[in-house]
Amino acid sequence: MEVKAYLRHLRMAPRKVRLIVDTIRGLKVSDAETRLSFTNRDAARPVLKLLQSAVANATHNFKLDPQNLFVKTIAADGGTTLKRFRPRAMGRAAPIRKRTTHITLILSDEPMPVKGAKAKKLAAAAPATTEAPKKVAAPKKKAPAKKSANAQA
Repeated sequence: MEVKAYLRHLRMAPRKVRLIVDTIRGLKVSDAETRLSFTNRDAARPVLKLLQSAVANATHNFKLDPQNLFVKTIAADGGTTLKRFRPRAMGRAAPIRKRTTHITLILSDEPMPVKGAKAKKLAAAAPATTEAPKKVAAPKKKAPAKKSANAQA
């Protein structure tokens, strides 16, 4: 089962929030909470609060055990941008963009399938079962050597 939680209009740039969000993707909830609580970044606090809210929703609304929950998906997308102007020299104005972030968090009680290099390591470590024999390619024939101009004399 999947449990969703949203945090909208967080007054922090998405680029800064993504640094934190990427560290907890695919982790168990207990591991993610530990990592966020020890992360020394301002973005970690609202992400931790969102994670705790999602766990509370899962236990209260869906009667799920928090020990079995994983962070299936978490994304930090750009929200609305507040546009302000700063006065500059000679009567000009420079724009200031105060960015906001929308965070979407999906928890699941099924563990994430492993992808990429981790999957290859796990597959290599696991014993092979009924593997078809590999075909060995025949060695390539060498092309005849070209005669050089000096060798003809």
